[in-house]
Parts: sequence; C-alpha cells; structure tokens
Amino acid sequence: MSRVALVTGGSGGIGGATVAALAAGGYRVAVGYGANREAAEKAAGEVDGVAVAIDVTDAGRVAAAFHEVESTLGPVAALVNNAGVTGDGLIMRMTDEQWRRVVSTSLDGAFHTTRRALPAMVKGRFGRIVNVASVVALSGAAGQANYAAAKAGLVGLTRSVARELGSRRVTCNVVTPGPIVTAMTDALSPERRAEMTAAVPLGRMGTGDEVAAVIAFLCSDAASYVTGAVVPVDGGLGMGH
Repeated sequence: MSRVALVTGGSGGIGGATVAALAAGGYRVAVGYGANREAAEKAAGEVDGVAVAIDVTDAGRVAAAFHEVESTLGPVAALVNNAGVTGDGLIMRMTDEQWRRVVSTSLDGAFHTTRRALPAMVKGRFGRIVNVASVVALSGAAGQANYAAAKAGLVGLTRSVARELGSRRVTCNVVTPGPIVTAMTDALSPERRAEMTAAVPLGRMGTGDEVAAVIAFLCSDAASYVTGAVVPVDGGLGMGH
C-alpha cells in the first residue's frame, strides 16, 4: 500500500508542484488548503488525491483535517509544511496583527501539524517532515521582519524534531527557496523582478518544480540518512549564510 503525504498550502505554486512530485514518487497525497478550495481540488484530482481544508493556525482544525485524511487515505507518513503568508512592512510601522498572522501561519502552523503527525509516524517507524522556509530565514530581509523570523524559527523547530525523533526513523528537514516564479512574484513590478533576479548568481528565478524535486527527495527512502538539514534551493543567493 502506498504511503500517504499531506502538503499544507498545497494549492499554490510550490505546493502544487510538490503534490505532483510526491504523487510521482508513489505517495497518495492530501492537498491541504486554507481558502483556495477550487485550486486544491484541481491539484488533488490530477493525482487521484484528496483536498482537505486545514487552518494550520488552529490546533483543533488541524486535528480535524488529519482525521479526515486518515479516514480517507490512511495515516500521514510524510508531512510538507508549506503554508505561509506575508505581511510586509517596516518594523517601526508593523502592526501586531501583521506580526501575529505571519508567525502563526508559518511557525505555529508547522508546530501544530508536526505535533499531530508524529504519533502515527512513530508507531509506523517511518516519517518524513519537510518544512518550507526561505532564503531570508538566514539572511534577513528589510520589510520582512515577521516573515524572516517565522522562517528562521522553522530551522530551530526542524533541528529539534530531528534530534528528538531520529531514533524512531523520523527525519525532519527544511528547504530554503530563493526567488521562485509564483503568482506572488508575478504580481511584482518588472523592475522588482529584475532586481531580484540580478541578485541570484544563476541569473534567474527558480521554478516550483525545482523546489518540489528537492522536497520529494527528502520524503523518499533514498533520503533516509538526511535529517536536520537546511537545503537551499535559491540559485546561490544564500551562499555564506
């Protein structure tokens, strides 16, 4: 029987590509979504998976979503924490709500889902957890104190889980994408996109498929000796961090 994977934020650019990559690797995939039900159902339909509503900021709703996945597909063996939002602003003007929304989605959300996923992984003696952070987790970014702090927190969370659960054959890793072509970057001005691209040693933005390929590897049997790693998928942008 195929193992089950849950991808939060599974209806977006990186998330959708990850769903496809995991399915190609043999997983039955649950596509977690917050608001975009139509996109999630489309992504799930393409891989014979299921779409599941999940508000990662709420532990009770996380538990309900996991119960739905378990009832439909089976216990979650691979968890990809890809849900995230932005709320940019200079720190002197950043509101409490901007801070809380970003941190509660990216960091609290990963804690909620990881905690809920671990009992089944421990029982099954197999688990793969991949947290999707960002190059700014290590470099920082002006106007993104909340986002950078939340993504940096994922590194500490990842490595703590890796140390706690390694003996149970559960691995936990984090990927740090650089500028990736998504709907979010498409909405930027041509000048801003050019500026971002110029900072990347490879001279271009990455694709969701390139990030998904790394995530799929980290969820595979071939990555059984990789845990606690921070894996950049950033075209060289974060070198030295």
